[in-house]
Amino acid sequence: MMNDQKYDVIVIGTGPGGEGAAMKAAKDGKSVAVIEKYHLVGGGCTHWGTIPSKALRHSINRVLEFNTSPIFRNALGHALKLSYPELLRSAESVIARQTAMRRDFYERNRITLHHGQARFLDANTLEVHSRQQTEPTLLTADAFVIASGSHPFRPQDIDFNHPCIFDSDTILSLSTTPRSILIYGAGVIGCEYASIFRNMGCKVDLVDTRSQLLSFLDDEIAHALSYHLRDQGVMIRHNEEYQQVEGLPDGAVMDFKSGKKIKADALLWANGRTGNTANMGLEALGITPDRRGQIKVDSNYRTALPHIYAVGDVIGYPSLASAAYDQGRFAATHLIHGSCDHHLVDYIPTGIYTSPEISSVGRSERELTEARVPYEVGHAYFKSLARAQITGRTVGILKLLFHRDTLEILGIHCFGDQAAEIVHIGQAIMAQQGEANTIQYFVNTTFNYPTMAEAYRVAALNGLNRLA
Repeated sequence: MMNDQKYDVIVIGTGPGGEGAAMKAAKDGKSVAVIEKYHLVGGGCTHWGTIPSKALRHSINRVLEFNTSPIFRNALGHALKLSYPELLRSAESVIARQTAMRRDFYERNRITLHHGQARFLDANTLEVHSRQQTEPTLLTADAFVIASGSHPFRPQDIDFNHPCIFDSDTILSLSTTPRSILIYGAGVIGCEYASIFRNMGCKVDLVDTRSQLLSFLDDEIAHALSYHLRDQGVMIRHNEEYQQVEGLPDGAVMDFKSGKKIKADALLWANGRTGNTANMGLEALGITPDRRGQIKVDSNYRTALPHIYAVGDVIGYPSLASAAYDQGRFAATHLIHGSCDHHLVDYIPTGIYTSPEISSVGRSERELTEARVPYEVGHAYFKSLARAQITGRTVGILKLLFHRDTLEILGIHCFGDQAAEIVHIGQAIMAQQGEANTIQYFVNTTFNYPTMAEAYRVAALNGLNRLA
């Protein structure tokens, strides 16, 4: 064993959850160490998930914008064509900047970084196994925060070593541009990659094991997504379950329980994720992850052992980078002070980076109807907004749900360009206490013109006009 090192707090993982916890503990004067099994900090969010996929999407959208603009097409004389690997390179500089920035955060806050795989030996001791060292490093601490993240679920009967079969991590190492791709799993990741590959001109089959895409969304928004994916040429197949997958020399074929069979140049498995809890020695401590590798925690993010906390993907819902950072801060606050007055907001915004993108916060029409809440709806269609007409991004809608009597905002649902940004304006008003949460705010406020934010005024007036 390497020399024993003692800290107040040890954080396992340097993704958003681990970073939030480590920074909070360090700023409150604690000696902190973080453990990262990968050779660079940032976690899955920076290296395999949010950052690279959104950078890839941005590059593809810019190429699409270029190729559909008569000005640029006429100047160039032909369409601009870039391969999938070339487009992926756009993410490399972003990842490098994010990694350098986050590494600097740890250095400036005097947080010790250990690279390797963490494993608990007892409730206050763990060892770090590193490829660079023959002997593991022994670390002890008074408290721990597990923020080890998650990885794509891989069924044992599928050969992910086959060069044409990928999960949502390995798809970022695809070295060619496939002519066709089969995406199994139509959750957020599956829908986002369906948009990405279709906008590259690939033939896309999106297989959904359920009867409706993203059923947690407001029905109108989910239906709009289905319509526009199909309009772009994505083949959506609902209520299908795979029976077996076979890798071929020139692709992969999936057999379904329904008797269907689909062959494609590439297969992307995007159906489920598993918490990174294997081989951490948790079971011996009395912390038993569930079948999805997730750890059960209380309202303050404490595990079965009160000095060991867990945050982020490894605890399950909501499995969002934005929420994980806050969870890390709240866990560290409780760990240090014994209490935490802050908690995740009641309504966490959802951002789905399809093309066009989707964002929502609050309750849906279905939820309000089931709860028998008297509500009304206000719509603003992007095609009627001057800013959307200028940019050419006229596909979209902003939908406000508000109480018929009190006029309080109950839900905000947006589909279209910049939806994930637009939703925050309404979120801020919806979060106000008492009478300050009112749809009248958007009627009585002067917005910049032309802007996408103006959609709030249009939707508010549209909804108020529906009241008897």
